[in-house]
Amino acid sequence: MILLRVTIFFLLLLLLPDWYIHRTYLRGKNNKLYKRLLWWPTIILLVLLGGSVAFHDYVRDFFGIYLIVTLCFCIPKLTFMLFSLLLRGINKVCRTNLPHAAISALPALAVLGYILFGAIKGKENFKVREVTFSSANLPKSFDGYRILQLSDIHSGSWKGNAKALKKAIELCNSQNADLALFTGDLVNSRADELLEFKEIFAGLKAKDGVYSVLGNHDYGTYVNWNSEADRLANIDSLIARENMMGWKMLNNSHTIIKRDTDSIAVIGVENSGRPPFPNYAKLKEASAGTEGMFQVLMSHDPTHWRREVLPKSDIELTLSGHTHDMQITFFGLSVSSFIYPEHNGMYMEGDRGLYVNIGLGHVLFPMRLGAWPEITIITLKNSKT
Repeated sequence: MILLRVTIFFLLLLLLPDWYIHRTYLRGKNNKLYKRLLWWPTIILLVLLGGSVAFHDYVRDFFGIYLIVTLCFCIPKLTFMLFSLLLRGINKVCRTNLPHAAISALPALAVLGYILFGAIKGKENFKVREVTFSSANLPKSFDGYRILQLSDIHSGSWKGNAKALKKAIELCNSQNADLALFTGDLVNSRADELLEFKEIFAGLKAKDGVYSVLGNHDYGTYVNWNSEADRLANIDSLIARENMMGWKMLNNSHTIIKRDTDSIAVIGVENSGRPPFPNYAKLKEASAGTEGMFQVLMSHDPTHWRREVLPKSDIELTLSGHTHDMQITFFGLSVSSFIYPEHNGMYMEGDRGLYVNIGLGHVLFPMRLGAWPEITIITLKNSKT
């Protein structure tokens, strides 16, 4: 069903602007060259889309490039169509004669430049987002406590670009956080993706340590293994390498952070997602013994918050990732909002919060546009002070 929706979306995105441009500006004209220049790129892209679906296992490494090329063609044309419709409407209502084709071409070219920036530089356009979470239950000794959250690094997508990740980790360390939490998807599938970056990740520092959980990609379910034993061994290898980096894995477990005579609990669960994503979280087991404390939960998939965290626990703050905000946001709008009710930033239900980090890395297609790679600083505040 998801594949069908994506296919229909791409068909509309590719065909609708071409149909409009042909009907409005080229129909009845004898210049066949312009008509070919309009339709042939779309025909080629549709043929390649069909080939990528039919031979997915053979072309997956090139599919990201295909998506970027497709965006470079269809989004500017869609922009041109929308502005053209608007200007033609103004001409009709106001009885003016604005050159709608020439004017519409300007925002279309601007959008093309924006997409190219996202493909070339956007994935390294690291942004620090600072938010505050207030709670009456926060111990006074933790008032002003700074938590750094990272998520969805997807190491395999950074192959050959260690310099960029080093820059990101240096930016993290410059925040002088009290605690660093990583909320899953350190790799695309294989633990070996870490080898190139292990020393860089080991350089991530925080006063009270670095803790992590597994995300859906960390289970290696997106590649074909020789056996289930090989896949499980890959998970063990990933966890072992994270521990060697100094990252402490909270696999359905928790740790207690102390400051003076006060303490808070940091809980980590395995991925809890709706099908087809893995669902291995054991929230009750992970949080046992933390009752009555201020609790911070790391859970990769934000849908876990409404499915289990809110109705079955009293956890004040949940930190998630997973959505990437689809790596593309235009004017604050993202397709991810149609899939995930909570997809980007802080959400509150009463005095309980969920923060969704949109990720540092990229997967499927090598770009970030608007949904810039994120480093989050969450400052805890006691609402009574």
